[in-house]
Amino acid sequence: MIPCYSIYDIFVNRNIGYTKNNMNSNYNKFPSIPARGTCGVGWDCITETLRSEHQHIVVVECYPGVRDDELLPALIDGLKPTCVIKSADCLKRPEEIKALVQPDVTEDAIFGYLTQLNMEDYFARDKLASAQAQLLTSGLRTQDSGLTLVYGPGASLVSEDGLLVYADMPRWEAQLRFRRHEVGNLFMDNRNESPSHLYKQAFFVDWRVADRVKRKLLPRISYFLDTTLSASPKLASGDAVRATLQKTTQRPFRVVPFFDPAPWGGQWMKEVCDLNPTVPNYGWCFDCVPEENSLLLQFDNTTMEIPSINLVFSQPRELLGDAVYKRFGDEFPIRFDFLDTMGGGNLSLQVHPLTEYIQQTFGMPYTQDESYYMLDTGEGAHVYLGLREDVNPQAMLAELEAAQTTGRFDAATYAGVYPVKKHDHVLIPAGTLHCSGKSSMVLEISATPYIFTFKLWDWGRLGLDGKPRPINIGHGKKNIQWNRTESWVKANLINQVSVVATGDGWVEERTGLHELEFIETRRHWFTKPVPHHTGGGVNVLNLIEGREAIVESPTSAFEPFIVHYAETFIVPAVVGAYTISPFGESHGQRCGTIKATVRSFH
Repeated sequence: MIPCYSIYDIFVNRNIGYTKNNMNSNYNKFPSIPARGTCGVGWDCITETLRSEHQHIVVVECYPGVRDDELLPALIDGLKPTCVIKSADCLKRPEEIKALVQPDVTEDAIFGYLTQLNMEDYFARDKLASAQAQLLTSGLRTQDSGLTLVYGPGASLVSEDGLLVYADMPRWEAQLRFRRHEVGNLFMDNRNESPSHLYKQAFFVDWRVADRVKRKLLPRISYFLDTTLSASPKLASGDAVRATLQKTTQRPFRVVPFFDPAPWGGQWMKEVCDLNPTVPNYGWCFDCVPEENSLLLQFDNTTMEIPSINLVFSQPRELLGDAVYKRFGDEFPIRFDFLDTMGGGNLSLQVHPLTEYIQQTFGMPYTQDESYYMLDTGEGAHVYLGLREDVNPQAMLAELEAAQTTGRFDAATYAGVYPVKKHDHVLIPAGTLHCSGKSSMVLEISATPYIFTFKLWDWGRLGLDGKPRPINIGHGKKNIQWNRTESWVKANLINQVSVVATGDGWVEERTGLHELEFIETRRHWFTKPVPHHTGGGVNVLNLIEGREAIVESPTSAFEPFIVHYAETFIVPAVVGAYTISPFGESHGQRCGTIKATVRSFH
């Protein structure tokens, strides 16, 4: 089984987060957002709250990944319904569902096609109509004597009436459950399949289907139910959660980071992010991937977790800005994450798909342009980028194919190799061959389609599951831009830095990205307050230098927000003007931020 560590491993002291091992780290692994209202904890409190609503129908809509074997018995025990209707009893036959999803799941080991299916497509019309008739009959019987519980994904299709409870599930926790074989895919009894298959089907099918339901229900959910921690389920009113999400768009905030080991993983994050030193390595930190990260809502002394994508769905214009929303809809287009190879190994040699290829092959509207910002480096740090001037495409592809059996491939014969140092910025538009070498701490700034990586060579190593990592030469060779050789790379992709503005105690630099990419990045060095403005679009920043800084509103529109070294934070579009200043231990010292925005195209 592939190990993995999330914020809840920290909460329950299972895997990571022993602060006593590193008193120098100030990285906040538990960023939370203040919430008003109350949050009930435990099944007794939850079911008592639901009963107090005196509704004859309670509809519990579930996101994929919820453990039915925990939720349903607890709800039945506490609510004592006179009738229980399960959405799973209204489905098409298992073989019909498998045939329904297979065109989007595909036979590819890694990639599928973004589905256009809706939740209704899984249900047999006659069974759904029968359940609705049963609901009507039971409703007449229970007007005075009890209630009817409607439960499961698609429960809201059975009944639009009654008290609507949404049992939510962060995608990252769902992945942990895949790895532990605790849950399967939507309406499928396949939990024992490989975690990679479960994840692929969830990414391309399950989550897309469930999100279409969630978008419709968010404005009218009566209660949000958080069962991420099985031993501590939580319930908060829909009004309280929606008010908190609306308030979140008025201030800077952080999503909850999660950490994962990798075959090439390093040791840097253990110290800087205060992680468990006994774990062999940490390769990834997903510090701003709103599709999969969570938000922690702080109700007095109770912390509730919800998927951060709920904020994007419920407040897209306020968060993203009109222009970004018009272009991307309610998707968050910017991603920040860490790749730690300090004391580890090279990443895989890879390429990302061109826009037309990702659209036609996978149904994704935009591609994974990206960049490597070198947050830190060790001795001998380097990147593989683009191709040698004298590259022979046929010879390179032939050697890559042969390497799958010989286990040998000399990457430096074909790829350009460049030394890198701390604060270098390497730009990687789609179609560019690339790979970060060992001894690097990369802040990866990229577009959001984050799984579309075509690995060409992985240095002959195995994955953490002991199996060879999938190689995608077939996809990759259709996307490599063979004209991106050393002369082009040097002129276009490495440290394209220029000063664009200066002020009292600060300087602003443009560091990229390349004109082929839609993300713009600006770096600010400062010893005094530096002015910023969202410019009507979402801003994503990371404190790349300095122990801590403070983000403030010049009109006191939001409470001062403190960030620490290496923390990524989001400033919603509607915030407008804000300042960032050295703070606390960094007062009077030189600090730095890197900021990403969506570039305006006219």
